[in-house]
Amino acid sequence: MSISSAISSALSGLNASSRQVQAISTNLANSLTPGYGVRQLELESLSSGLSGGVRIAAITRNVDEALISDRRRADSALASSTTSATFFAELERTLGTPEDPKSLTARLAEFEASLISASARPEEETRLQSAVLRAGEIVQALNNASDRVQALRSDAETRIQQDVTNANEYLRQLETLNGQIVDAKNRGVPAAALQDQRSVVLDQLTEIVPLRVFQRDNGSISIYTPTGAGLLDGRAAELSFSPANVIAPHMTQANGLLAQLEINGNPVATADDRSPIAGGRLAANFGVRDGLAVDAQAQLDAIARNLIERFQDTAVDPTITPGDPGLFSDGGAAFDAVDEVGIAGRISLSDEVRPEAGGDYRRLRDGLYAAGPGSPGDATLLQNLTQALSEVDSLASGNLGGTSRGAAGHVASMMGYFGEQRLSLDQSVAFSRSNQAGLVENELSFGVNTDEELQRLLLVEQAYAANARLIQTAGEMLDELLRI
Repeated sequence: MSISSAISSALSGLNASSRQVQAISTNLANSLTPGYGVRQLELESLSSGLSGGVRIAAITRNVDEALISDRRRADSALASSTTSATFFAELERTLGTPEDPKSLTARLAEFEASLISASARPEEETRLQSAVLRAGEIVQALNNASDRVQALRSDAETRIQQDVTNANEYLRQLETLNGQIVDAKNRGVPAAALQDQRSVVLDQLTEIVPLRVFQRDNGSISIYTPTGAGLLDGRAAELSFSPANVIAPHMTQANGLLAQLEINGNPVATADDRSPIAGGRLAANFGVRDGLAVDAQAQLDAIARNLIERFQDTAVDPTITPGDPGLFSDGGAAFDAVDEVGIAGRISLSDEVRPEAGGDYRRLRDGLYAAGPGSPGDATLLQNLTQALSEVDSLASGNLGGTSRGAAGHVASMMGYFGEQRLSLDQSVAFSRSNQAGLVENELSFGVNTDEELQRLLLVEQAYAANARLIQTAGEMLDELLRI
């Protein structure tokens, strides 16, 4: 080997070492950066006649795509289960738990106790007043629960719109990054930083919609949902959604009063596991708006209807005639079964027993529509009201089963129904979080290992020193030759 070829080989080694140091320092600096893929230089030997050396064949970005795909599916599942569990947590917070003194079950128990107390001393107006106030608290609890359910539907609608906006932005970013990566590959320029950025955007998008990512030979990616809806294949898809200003109990997607999701102008089903977007936060919010909240409203309406009908019976209060509202009413009118949807939000206490509305507490004892005052010591009607509250029957609507129960039993059944769903979803959240955490840990194990990078740095330094020594020696030999 000639001196010049030795110098050339050493210079190529110095250049390779310099680039390796740069890659190692980049790895160390980004050891905690989300989406970062470890950089490694691929070297190959050069040989041309008697000369040699090395050159940089490529800069690779080492990631485990299969593991990342699994982790992204776990991200989607966690976002979905958390969204649903949050709905039931909010609902339970509104209705209260059995041990909560302000829960619906506690309110009903207090009302029953106040009726029993008033029956014992029907001449005491304070006891009648207490019973009326307790009845009003039940009405308020049902009204609040219904309003909260509709508020949660509106919140879900708002989150749907935000997710659609964000998803469109992420897809546009991915389309742009695809183009930049393809261009970089065509020009022979490293594209690892662009791929890191693309990975971060994919992580953000996968919480909204679960993804299947396909790598193309030119460096770009195509994105589909697990059920085959195309989101990015060359050009980004466009998601659209038109939120309602106000959501009322009777408004659903099924009756056309609430908007559907569209992809490229085509309506997309969002109601079941076969939906093109099933599995992410977007689908879960549709599930809250069109499924969980609608079901919760139906159960509340079933309880409110049962309560109204118990006291609308002429056998309970003989002063009531057919068509008259009872102690509980539909906004002051008699309840009509064809107009049940939303009754929990409209149920009200009769004005006949409310002094602020021109009524009198004593009508609870004498009869809502009595022509005049009754006997102060007559507890017959109060006993009828107590009996009506505890009378066993089955709910005429809802899906809490056909078991015959008293009013308190129906409310307890509803609370148990919501509690079971919350518990089931909490378990799903716990599993999803554990699964996602395990996958994240595995993914991090393929990330930057600082110990290994520092060991590589020592080896690179030794190689750099060896090449530098070779150049120094070659220089000394040339100097010696010149002196000769």
